[in-house]
Formats: sequence, structure tokens, C-alpha cells
Amino acid sequence: MTRRSVRGAWAVLLTAVVVTAAAACTDDGGSPSGTVSKAASAVASVAASASAAAQEKLEGFKNGVNAGKDVKAGAVTEQGGRATTKITVTNSTDSAKSYIVQINFRDPSGNLLDSTVVTVDDVQPDTPKDATARSNRSLVGDITAEVGRALRH
Repeated sequence: MTRRSVRGAWAVLLTAVVVTAAAACTDDGGSPSGTVSKAASAVASVAASASAAAQEKLEGFKNGVNAGKDVKAGAVTEQGGRATTKITVTNSTDSAKSYIVQINFRDPSGNLLDSTVVTVDDVQPDTPKDATARSNRSLVGDITAEVGRALRH
């Protein structure tokens, strides 16, 4: 996938986020619980869009081999208004490899809040290499990060 198409995918995702958020904030004269329900629906929609964008990026990673056991996600911290986590990739093969890693951010109930993809290039055998995964939007509260999917080639 080219940088241009990745930027295009992010532009589409950002547009979906803005439209969904705007729809959730409109005043339809409904009850406060209706507004909360709309907001929850908007969050679910945004998370689903982010997850779909992440899956599309993973599918563009040619000849990838499942490498989930090679990747660990750390604790979530806030950095620049975004949820971040350090991911550590330890290449279990005998030659340098590149990895693409999907990181899912979840709330305490396990609900998916956001998903992002990080590429880690030139990971040497048996040598851990760190990268940082950042959420696509501001996330607050007790957020956890998990490796959704990891591929190497």
C-alpha cells in the first residue's frame, strides 16, 4: 500500500469520525439517555471504522506470516492527548524481518474504542525492537492495549 493510499484511507476514516461525532451531538429534543445512547453508538461506529481501516492495512502487507507471539503491548499512557503504548517486537526467526502490528485500545468492559496499525521494519533476530502505537483520537479513562494481529515478512 502506498503512502498516498494510506493517507487517503486515514482521510476517509477521519471524515467518518467527524460525521459520526456530529450526528451524535445533534439536539433532537430527545431524552438525555437517548443522547448517551447516540454517543455510545457513535463510539462503536468510530471503533468499527478504525478496526476496518487497520484490517485493510494488514491485508496490504504481502506474504505476511502470523507473528502474534513475537509482539507484546505495554501499559497505556497519555501522550499529546492520545492513548499510547510501547510495543516490543522480538524476531523469532534467523534473519531480519519487518512486522505490521494492529493494536486495539479497549475500555475496562472490553469494548473496542480504537484500533491502529504500526509498522516495525528491520527487526534483527532475537533482538527486541520497540515502537509506539498511538490511538487515532483522544481516549480517557482506564484504557488497555492488546495486540490484535501481527504479521511479519
